[in-house]
Amino acid sequence: MPGTKTNERPGTRAQVRYSRVSPYKAREVLDLIRNLPVDRADEVLQFTARGPATVIRKVLASAVANAGHNDEITDDSVLYVSACYADEGPTLKRWRPRARGRATRIRKRTCHITVIVSVMPAAMLAKVEAERERAGAGRGAAAPRRGRTAKDVRRARVARSRAAEGHDHDHDHEHDDEIVDTEAVEEAEAVEELEDDARGVESAAGVGEADLPEAQEPSSSTPKEKS
Repeated sequence: MPGTKTNERPGTRAQVRYSRVSPYKAREVLDLIRNLPVDRADEVLQFTARGPATVIRKVLASAVANAGHNDEITDDSVLYVSACYADEGPTLKRWRPRARGRATRIRKRTCHITVIVSVMPAAMLAKVEAERERAGAGRGAAAPRRGRTAKDVRRARVARSRAAEGHDHDHDHEHDDEIVDTEAVEEAEAVEELEDDARGVESAAGVGEADLPEAQEPSSSTPKEKS
C-alpha cells in the first residue's frame, strides 16, 4: 500500500517555486535541517556557507508564520521541520561558443523548495525541553533566549568578557610575584658568583707576585772609562 503522498503530508507548509538553484544543491542543505526544531534549524541555516541556505531560511520563516496565522500555533518552540524536499523545475537552455565554430549547451537548473513544519510529538518535545533546560543551566543567570534584544545580548557578552579579564588579571598577578622572586634569586646567585670569581683572581695574583724573584737593583758604580 503506498504511503502518504507528498502533497498530503500533515503540517503547515511553505513553498518557493522556480528558485534559480539546482535541486541537488538545495537537497544538500535540506538534509541538514530535517527533523530539527525550528529554532535549531534556523541557526543551522544562518551559519551554513552554502548558497541555497539563504532561500531555504526564508521558506522556513514563511512556514512558521503560516503556522501562526493559518493554524493558530503561536508558540513556535513546539514546531519542528517534519519534511523538506526540493523538486526539479524547468531547465533553462543557454549556449556558449567554443572552438572551431562549435557551441556547448549550458543548463541552468531550477527547483521548487517545500518546507513543512509540525507540532513535535510528546517524546520529542520532552527531550528538546530537557536539552533547553540544560543549556539554560549552563548559561547561569543569563536571560532566556526568547525575547532578548540585541542590546541585552551585547551586555551579557560584555559582562562575560569583563569577568574573564578579571580572572586572568588576578591569575597574572600571582605569576608576576613568582617571576619577581625567581629573578631576585637568580640575580643574587649571579652576584655571588662574580664575587667568588673576583676573590679567586685576587688570590691568584697574590700567589704569582710571591713566586716571582726580586728584581736586581742596578749598581751605583759607573762603568770604568777605557784608556
